[in-house]
Amino acid sequence: MSSSQAAQPIVRGVVQLPANSTRVVDADEEVFLLYTDLAARKAADGSNGFRGLGHIDSHEDTLTITLNLGVPAKPGGDLGDAAGQDKPGRGVHKKRVRSNRNAVEQTLEVEILQDKTALRSRKGDTGSVVWHASVDFAQAVLQQLHAKNTAGLLNPEQLAASHVIELGAGTGLLAVVLAPFTRHYTVTDIDDLVPLIRKNIARNHANPPGAPSKRRSSFSPPSSSKITAVPLDWIEIRNASATLRRKLVPAEPADLLLVVDCIYHPSLIPPLLSTIDYLAVPGRTAVVVVVELRAEDVVREFLQGWLDLSPAGEWEIWSVSGFLKGPYAIWIGWKHTSAEGIS
Repeated sequence: MSSSQAAQPIVRGVVQLPANSTRVVDADEEVFLLYTDLAARKAADGSNGFRGLGHIDSHEDTLTITLNLGVPAKPGGDLGDAAGQDKPGRGVHKKRVRSNRNAVEQTLEVEILQDKTALRSRKGDTGSVVWHASVDFAQAVLQQLHAKNTAGLLNPEQLAASHVIELGAGTGLLAVVLAPFTRHYTVTDIDDLVPLIRKNIARNHANPPGAPSKRRSSFSPPSSSKITAVPLDWIEIRNASATLRRKLVPAEPADLLLVVDCIYHPSLIPPLLSTIDYLAVPGRTAVVVVVELRAEDVVREFLQGWLDLSPAGEWEIWSVSGFLKGPYAIWIGWKHTSAEGIS
């Protein structure tokens, strides 16, 4: 076997790996299993599970996005496989979750501005519109946090004390909805997209999602002091000297590095990997990579490149199954310190 399965949850900083996670040591095997599973899953309309590029609606200037937070789990119930994990991983059965039948399902509504003109006129600009991966990941994480799921992918207490850095944030949707649960959230993308991100942060700060109701969550918008939007260009990071690199990245190291739906163009893979490798502090930074399964060769190239950063096994990469519905892969990366040793 080229990968091993975790017998029990493994903690890597703010991230708690589900027991069905598998250690990735062979990119070919991992990608083969991902695309075989994708091809086997038939959508309700009879399609093979593949969809287009994955944006929500590139024709609208403003999108109203409704996130289903679910029903909070009953106090004292087993939260080991609570909201956010829609199906078990390979060969693993889900535990039954006790829910509170009297609780009312809650939702969160946010408004996100898009720059549909930039999508068509600015070469290589894909971040100016909202993509399915960000919405689906946001909903899955929020469901676990809303349920106070202490066994969720992100530990709520650890997250509340964490500095999160997001790469390739696009419109800033994840920053808007996740920042309230962090100590500080630094949201980044290329310089051209930072104004759009700041507009969306300001829009949702000035017009919070409303008072609690039977279906509305008591979500608090991110305060201006809790969230920072700054430019960060992966190509600049890759080409910069060691001295300049320190000036191009946030001063405070990340406890959690989010990379959601950033893997799509082969030319950007080397600079993205260089940026991940540089920002990840050994023994501190957990890296969460969410990729929509589009071009198989691009996904394989990224994963192989990530493994190649670790000739002596400094990087530990895990595959998480069942956390998201849809055509996704989730990988968790952790860089070992010399004191930790390499297993």
